[in-house]
Amino acid sequence: MPAARRGRQARRTKETDIRVRFVLDGSGKAVVSTALPFLDHMLELVAVHGLFDLTVKAKGDLDVDQHHTVEDLGLVLGGAIDEALGDRKRIVRYASVTVPMDECLVTVSVDLGGRPYLVHDLRPKTRIVGSFDSTLVPDFLVAFAQGARCTLHVSQLRGGNTHHLLEATFKALGRALDAASQRDPRRAGVPSSKGRIG
Repeated sequence: MPAARRGRQARRTKETDIRVRFVLDGSGKAVVSTALPFLDHMLELVAVHGLFDLTVKAKGDLDVDQHHTVEDLGLVLGGAIDEALGDRKRIVRYASVTVPMDECLVTVSVDLGGRPYLVHDLRPKTRIVGSFDSTLVPDFLVAFAQGARCTLHVSQLRGGNTHHLLEATFKALGRALDAASQRDPRRAGVPSSKGRIG
């Protein structure tokens, strides 16, 4: 049986102190503490729907703004996933998943090919969900794409309640990452005609 694909990353600055442990071939267990309950919930959804094991401990200068914590967390989580993917041999690489959440419908397409990029058209109707600033989700996603060295396309097919919109987004992200990171038993090397990823 192949070894478990794991990643552990940390980042400490004057603005944030973040530690992430990530198991790609997990069971959906999540222990997340960011002091932003809505963000905790979204990250738990990624783990549950991607069947990843995820531990996050994050402290940030929330008295100043949520931006530093959200962006740095995306970077560190992405880095942990990059580490877990290793040389990316035998992975499927691409996946696209559409998830409904009541009236909302979101598609997340991912390429784990080593090229960081984000395209999105999320249009949340309200800025604040609970205490969370929903306009920071793109900042999280672009930092995540940089850390994970992946391309993300996030398409809002139908909008509505902002909570539902973001829930569909993070569920689709988890499921797309799971599908793209699966090992393809037919493949011996990396899924690229170049012979390398990136």
